[in-house]
Amino acid sequence: MKSYVSVFKMRLRMELQYRGAMIGGILCQMFFGLVLVALYRALYEGNPQSVPIENVATYVWLQQGFFRMMLASDSELLDKIRTGDIIYDMSRPVNMYGFYYARIMALKMMGSIMRAVPMFVLASLLPKGWGMSSPTSIFSFLAAIPALILGLLCVCALENITVAFTMITLDPRGIQGLLNLLMMTLSGNILPLTLFPESWQKVITLFPYAQLLDAPIRIYTGDYGLKSVLTVYAIQGTWTILLVAFGIYLWNQNKKRMIVQGG
Repeated sequence: MKSYVSVFKMRLRMELQYRGAMIGGILCQMFFGLVLVALYRALYEGNPQSVPIENVATYVWLQQGFFRMMLASDSELLDKIRTGDIIYDMSRPVNMYGFYYARIMALKMMGSIMRAVPMFVLASLLPKGWGMSSPTSIFSFLAAIPALILGLLCVCALENITVAFTMITLDPRGIQGLLNLLMMTLSGNILPLTLFPESWQKVITLFPYAQLLDAPIRIYTGDYGLKSVLTVYAIQGTWTILLVAFGIYLWNQNKKRMIVQGG
């Protein structure tokens, strides 16, 4: 366990070096956040929805703030798979899955914190209906934190599954592009899941992608009340366990048939 914590800390320090990328990311996500909120406000003027526009704007800003948590990937690992240098990591006296799970978790967590905190401060200064609203209650805010942590664990497990498929195809673009499209659509990043038809939401909210950010955001905005929080935690925990187990299985299968050519 000590070695995984060390890997986690090393990756955190590495992420802190990319301040220029952080500033660029904040400006980019602020721009897209404003464009999306303006689009939803225009749609609401023509056809008002049951969900308040303030909640939709908050949903958009939380999604933009944690954008890196969703899509950040370990490019160094993907290069190692392509070149065969991953064989050096396989010789380490640690579990490979846990080693890279700790790395990707540090990358996603620090990248998200560095962008999200300044973004939320700026978004909260915007006028009502454009910016980010306060949580419904202090309970909603506190309850959203464990849900966000479980969402982080879930998205890291999904990332390791994507890497496992890359070990087979050797090119991450195909499978990664497909899975990222599914993630963006079914996690509410392209269109908030709260705007989907009720019948669709009953199914979509059970998928693993909805557990990443949609569930924490709904707790934050009060869509999920006190009685629903434990159920949400249970669904997130179940998906995390299943995805981690599936990822470990894929990684172990890939290790058995891995062939590294060359000197």
